[in-house]
Amino acid sequence: MKVFYVLIAIALYLLCACSKQNGYPESHPVIVFAIAQAPLNLDPRYATDAASERVNRLLYQPLVDFDAQSKPMPALAHWQKISPTQYRFILNEPHVRFHNGSELTTVDVAATYQSFMQLKNSPHAAEFANIDHINVINPKLLDFYLKTPDSQFVAKLIIGILPAALIANGHDFSHTPIGSGALKFISWQNTLLLERVADHQKISLIEVKDPTVRVLKLLHGEVDLLQGDLPPELVKHLQAQSEITVQSSVGANFSYLGLNMQDPVLKSLKVRQAIAHAIDRNAIVQKVMVMKTRAAFAILPPEHYTNAGVDSLKSYDYNPALSRQLLKEAGVHLPLHLIYKTSTDPQRVRFATIMQSQMQAAGIALEIRSLDWGTFFEDVKQGNFQLYGLTWVGIKTPEIYAKALGSKSFPPNGFNRGRYVDGELDSLLRKEDWPAAIARIHEQLPYIPLWYEGQFAAMRKGLHNYSPKSDGNWDDLARISNYAH
Repeated sequence: MKVFYVLIAIALYLLCACSKQNGYPESHPVIVFAIAQAPLNLDPRYATDAASERVNRLLYQPLVDFDAQSKPMPALAHWQKISPTQYRFILNEPHVRFHNGSELTTVDVAATYQSFMQLKNSPHAAEFANIDHINVINPKLLDFYLKTPDSQFVAKLIIGILPAALIANGHDFSHTPIGSGALKFISWQNTLLLERVADHQKISLIEVKDPTVRVLKLLHGEVDLLQGDLPPELVKHLQAQSEITVQSSVGANFSYLGLNMQDPVLKSLKVRQAIAHAIDRNAIVQKVMVMKTRAAFAILPPEHYTNAGVDSLKSYDYNPALSRQLLKEAGVHLPLHLIYKTSTDPQRVRFATIMQSQMQAAGIALEIRSLDWGTFFEDVKQGNFQLYGLTWVGIKTPEIYAKALGSKSFPPNGFNRGRYVDGELDSLLRKEDWPAAIARIHEQLPYIPLWYEGQFAAMRKGLHNYSPKSDGNWDDLARISNYAH
C-alpha cells in the first residue's frame, strides 16, 4: 500500500511538471548528482564515511590503487621491494600538479604520511604506525622504512596525497580540499560543487535524504543522476520510464549488524547465535533489496582471494525456535530487549522494522532508534550502542579484519567499534591465516553478516559513460558526459 501511494505521488508530481518538456532543460551545463548522504570530511586522513571516501577518490590521487582482483597496482607511483622493511616508490610521468598549480613531488608524499604521526584523532593513524621513517631521495624517488616487515604495506598506501606546504600551514582540507585528482573543489555550501580538470565540466552533489524525493527530482529533470539507496519498488518504477536509463551490477559492499561486545548480554556467544538465527536474510534479499544483492558470510566478497572455502561455513539460517532455545540456555528471560540504532534513511529504517518483526518470533524485542546521520555515526564510533546497522564500503584488503576486529584497534586506533577482544583471532591475523581467521570470526559472531547490496545507477537518457561499480564508488564522474555538450 505504501508503494502505491509513492507511485501516485510520482504521477501527480509529473503532471504538475508538464510545462517543462520531458522535465529536462535544453541546456544543462552542470551535471547534478543527488545523493542520500552528504560527505562529512574531505580530508582523506580523517574520512571514514562512504560519501566522503567516494568524493575523495576523485579529488585526490593515491600512490596505489587496486585492480579488478583487489590486488595493488600503481596509481601515482610504482614500487620496488628493496627488503622486507624497505620499499622504494618512483613517481610516474608525466608531472602531476595539484589543483592550486604546485607540482606534486615526493616531498608531498612524505609530508602526507608523516602527518599521521601528529594526528592524534585520525582513524587511519594506527595503520601507519609501523613506518619508522621516510627518506626523500629526489623529487621523484623516496623510500619508506618500516619498523617490522609487513606484507600488506603497499596495499595500505591509498591515502590521497596532500600538498606539503599546505599541511605545514594547517590548511583545512576537510572543508576546502586541494588535491590532484580528476575533479577539483569549487565550493561547498548547500551543495558540493566540483569541476572536472580535463574539460571544466561542473558536477554538483546535492543531498536529498528522502528516496522518493530523489526519484521525483530525477524524473522532473532537477537532477541527472542517482546511485544506490533506493527501495526496489522505486528502482523498478525508474526502469519503466522511457527517459531514464538504469544500470546494475553485483555489489561488494558488506552490510552487517554491529554488536557491542562489552554489553553484559551480548558477551554471550549463545545470545549472538540467537540473534543470527533470528534474522531471515534471504527473505529480506528477495523481497526488499535491489537486484543482484547477495547474502553475505564475510566482510570481503566471495570472489576475493581470501575466501577460499568460505562456502563451506555453516549458514545461520532463520530459525526462531532455535533462537529462543539458545536464549534460554544463555539464562536470558524472554523477551530479550535490545536497542538497535540506525540512521533516519527510510530504507535503513525499513530494514530495522523488518528485523524487528522477524526477531519478535525469536523472543527478541527490538527497540529501533533512528538518529540523524551525524549523531548516529558518532554514537557508533564512541561505542554508544547495543546493536547498529552499517555497511563497509570499498574494502579491498584482508587488513580490514585486523582494523575492524583486532584487540588493539579500538577507535581512534582502528574500527573495532564493538570492542571485540579475542586472542585466538589476534594470533591468526598476525599469521595472516585469512581462511582460519574468517572461520573464527564466523564462529564467534562479533558482528552478524547480512548481505552485499547490489549496485545500480539511474540517469537521464542524455548522460553517457557512467556505470555503477561493485563497491559503489563514483569513479565514473571523472568521465561522465552530458548530451548537451
